[in-house]
Amino acid sequence: MAMTMVALAGCCGEKAVKTPALPLANLDTTVAPGADFYQYATGGWQKNNPLKPEFARFGSFNVIDENNQVRLNELFKSLADLKTKAGSNEQKIADLYKQGLDSVRLNAEGAAPLKPYLAELDKITDIESYVVAAAKQGLTGSGGVWGAYNSADLMNSSMNILYVDGTGLELGNRDYYLKEENKSIREGYLEYLKKVLALAGVENSDAVAQDAYDIQMAIAVPTWSMVQERDVQAQYNPMTPEEMYAKYPNLHLKSYLEAMGIPEQEKVVVCKPSYFEAVDKMFATIDVAKLRNYLKAQLVSDATGSLSDDFYAASFDFFSRQMAGIQEQKPRWKRAMRVPSSYLGEAVGKMYVEKYFPEKDKQHMLEIVKNIQKALGEHVASLDWMSDETKAKAQDKLANFIVKIGYPDKWKDYSTLEIDPQKSYYENRRAATLWHVQDELSKIGKPVDKTEWGMTPQTVNAYYNPTTNEICFPAGILQPPFFNPDADDAVNYGAIGVVISHEMTHGFDDQGRLFDKEGNMNDWWTAEDAEKFKAKAQKLVEQFNEVEVLPGVMANGAATLGENIADHGGLRIAYTAMQNSFGENHPEPIDGFTAEQRFYLSYGLVWAQNITDEEKSRLTLQDVHSLGENRVNVSLRNLDTFFEAFGIKEGDPMFRPEEDRVVIW
Repeated sequence: MAMTMVALAGCCGEKAVKTPALPLANLDTTVAPGADFYQYATGGWQKNNPLKPEFARFGSFNVIDENNQVRLNELFKSLADLKTKAGSNEQKIADLYKQGLDSVRLNAEGAAPLKPYLAELDKITDIESYVVAAAKQGLTGSGGVWGAYNSADLMNSSMNILYVDGTGLELGNRDYYLKEENKSIREGYLEYLKKVLALAGVENSDAVAQDAYDIQMAIAVPTWSMVQERDVQAQYNPMTPEEMYAKYPNLHLKSYLEAMGIPEQEKVVVCKPSYFEAVDKMFATIDVAKLRNYLKAQLVSDATGSLSDDFYAASFDFFSRQMAGIQEQKPRWKRAMRVPSSYLGEAVGKMYVEKYFPEKDKQHMLEIVKNIQKALGEHVASLDWMSDETKAKAQDKLANFIVKIGYPDKWKDYSTLEIDPQKSYYENRRAATLWHVQDELSKIGKPVDKTEWGMTPQTVNAYYNPTTNEICFPAGILQPPFFNPDADDAVNYGAIGVVISHEMTHGFDDQGRLFDKEGNMNDWWTAEDAEKFKAKAQKLVEQFNEVEVLPGVMANGAATLGENIADHGGLRIAYTAMQNSFGENHPEPIDGFTAEQRFYLSYGLVWAQNITDEEKSRLTLQDVHSLGENRVNVSLRNLDTFFEAFGIKEGDPMFRPEEDRVVIW
């Protein structure tokens, strides 16, 4: 990647501090590895990192994120102290940051910034005017019970097309609305709506809140479950606009798209026809006043982080305290810092990598990626359940992976995004949201730009995108304990190596395997191979279904299947890549642990965390990832190399009989 900024990357003259590869204080040696490996590998870390009241969970990801926030805050403060050029990225970042810090102005303004937008909603008199208002509101936040967006055509991944999909459940998962055990959450949510609507000065706030609540209860019924959402093929339903308008006449979708500024298209994909059919039927008889009140509640709830402290406190008390078990608000500087880091993500990322991501780390990562890609190819070649025909296509897809590391080749242009410090914080955030939404919608009908990134460089995460067949590892995650240039190979392969192979495996999980090397949804498997894969995957579903997360709350193996497959494959492939990297020079033990043991200990540390019971419950309902403890203990019990490394035998709790183990990749 040739970029002039690379010469600036590094530590800026600061003396580098080496991070220990695998601190022994992380272990809990009072527990045998064969009894509870997660506790053995992370128990010391959990004891030494008690959960602070501003967190629902705190783990290795949070350690890095906290470090990144301190780094970014230093950069932001330096900008805030400078006389920045009007219209520059630096001006926009600094002004957004300063507005987020200005509690005096925010509290003085109160709900005033919302008033003109609430007044606009009072003009809604019929279903069509509601639809137009929902479309316009959707350009700057949440708008109505469905949404329109741009994405690659699943059958022609080189082109962007228009999708419409159901939305509108503020609690996220339909189970919060439909299951009796979540009654207290529903009651808390209704009280929250009443409170923020009253703070906003909305007339008859309790009745408005009830209407918004009732609309969500109604649309929760046809909303798809987490497991249904994993069926990619069922969500690809292309139609002409005329066909869509005729199928759902009560939704005024033509007016909706026009209000969003989307030009007429040749094709549109309706993601969930059953949902739109149900909502179309509902709209035939619904009182438009209820829909108007629903939009008011959405508008106010969306704004709570941009207004006075009483709005934020109400939001925190419900979404953070009741739903996640967080006891204390994050300090204002953290909340303020995240806003420009989101809206001007790549501009902030450019600053970040220039100071904190050296080129040598990128080259080191490329070497590890190359080794893991080779190891995955070896695994595919050795599979005893896959035909040669499917293997050849799998190898072809693997060879065509696009690899993105650290930062993009070209930076996003924010020159037309305006941030005016004379306007309110809320108005500037609306303007920034509008800019991003319109930027995305402008791509509809145009070729996909495969150089774009789906994450900012400072993000502590990674991803695989099936429609571009790419794996991406932002600079933000490339630091200890995930990636440590001072560590031995075993530790790096057990951490960032598994992350890399995890993302590669996503190209072959229950969803990724449906896409070919070009990113098109194309069934390249033989029917027999597909059935064998499904049988193995179902076995993994059942393993996770057996886990009791909390008393009476079971893990959802079907909803988390893709991530569990990726963990399973990631471990196996990264282990092979590690062994390949040793060649004939197998390393000596370090601190009494073999390379194989250090590999698995490093993997365990990646998922070290403390977590509230409320957050466990919330994540089990909403997250496609298993809880950290299960990503370790359940996944490792399928690996004979893990048993061999720690001498785990029949009778040990961590042991799983060979006939019950799953081997997919």
